[in-house]
Amino acid sequence: MTLFGAGAVRNSKKISVVVKLETWQQDKQYDRLGLDEETTRIIETDVPLVTIPVRPGRNLAVIIEVAAMNYRLKNMGYNAALQFTNKLTESLNEEMDDYE
Repeated sequence: MTLFGAGAVRNSKKISVVVKLETWQQDKQYDRLGLDEETTRIIETDVPLVTIPVRPGRNLAVIIEVAAMNYRLKNMGYNAALQFTNKLTESLNEEMDDYE
């Protein structure tokens, strides 16, 4: 409080999502679209968990901001990963129909 002022201190705050940063491992399979929904338990409450593999030189602030915006959009009813998957499947089905 003495460093940033009384306005920078909160007595309580709701945790909406947990972003876990881990070192990127080449041999590990990652969910790159975000279709898998994970949770972690904090004080007997399940909280959504987003695991992000990172490498040196990446802009972590931007990566975390995008993860937070994506979570917020999901709560508002727009799932970008699901929309992308549906459009990709639809496009592939159209191409398969053209070959037949």
